[in-house]
Amino acid sequence: MPRSRPTRIVALVALLLATATACGDAGGLQGAGPTETAISPDKLWPQLTPASSPAYVVGEVNREVVKGVAVPGGDIREVDPVAVVRGEIAESPGDYDGDKAPYHRTGSLMADCDEGAGRGRCPVLQPYYRDLTGDGRPDLTLGFRLMPGNTTAVRVYTVEKRRLVQVMEWDDAVSGVELAGRSVILRSPSEVAGYEYRLQWTWDADQKAMLLTHDEMLRTGPRKKTPRPAPSFSPSPAASTP
Repeated sequence: MPRSRPTRIVALVALLLATATACGDAGGLQGAGPTETAISPDKLWPQLTPASSPAYVVGEVNREVVKGVAVPGGDIREVDPVAVVRGEIAESPGDYDGDKAPYHRTGSLMADCDEGAGRGRCPVLQPYYRDLTGDGRPDLTLGFRLMPGNTTAVRVYTVEKRRLVQVMEWDDAVSGVELAGRSVILRSPSEVAGYEYRLQWTWDADQKAMLLTHDEMLRTGPRKKTPRPAPSFSPSPAASTP
């Protein structure tokens, strides 16, 4: 025989009380201690005249149409990554040609790229394709080693009106590269032990380029334990000698 509605309510209340009691036995909520008082930021030097232009040009917006590289059918996957890098090298021969050029090894090893990027001794790394601009089409993230040295060039390209457009470039000693959403994240070693640099570029629809939105230093290693000071010992009066 099914229970009536009042009986079911009484049973439910009893069950909730029993559950609450059991939870209380297992350990109830505990205070985390006093909350720190919020302190508003202090504005320094309010008498300073706000700057109207940057003191240094750091290339916040990098956007350039790549010349001489075809985009068959407007599909960026049909673009030859090796041809893209060769085109960049051709624009800066002083950096790659000749034994005294800073990246002469990259220039000489480009001859080993006939089989494609990411193969053999070719300095051009495997290309990656992901929609970073939000237009529903894949974009190209490309990297190549700058040798001699420990530097990697990272580039991002998109396609506009069947033209290849570079929307991000960075050269650095890179320990890792990640793609997340509309962002490219680069991790680089730091001269401070136990830390690394983390730089993030994010697509900006107004500038139609990847902008450097985060530049920070993060801890990677375990925190060093601060040694506790040794307790000082002073003899009690009873133990002291006259």
